Amino acid sequence: MIDKEKVRTQMDEMKVKGNQLVGKVKEIVEEGNARRVTIRKEGRTLLEFPLSVGVGGATAAVFLMPTMAAVGALAALVTDVEVIVERIAEEVQDVEVEEVETETE
Repeated sequence: MIDKEKVRTQMDEMKVKGNQLVGKVKEIVEEGNARRVTIRKEGRTLLEFPLSVGVGGATAAVFLMPTMAAVGALAALVTDVEVIVERIAEEVQDVEVEEVETETE
């Protein structure tokens, strides 16, 4: 079980042409690490849908068929949109910290 308070997310934004929208959304779904996808045009949210973490490939294709149909219809109507992908941030690697002495007066 994932503790929601400890999960860190990162938001990725990309501009996509309308004719590339369906392919880009399929690519995001197949990666399997996205939690939510939002499609915006000029600051207005046109479509937003959640994704299950870890569900990719054929399983996601079956569950998301109605959503992909909506994305395809939307792609036919728009020219340029922003796709915002919410992902679970990868864990931060341990970093060595060097102490720096400062002069005090």
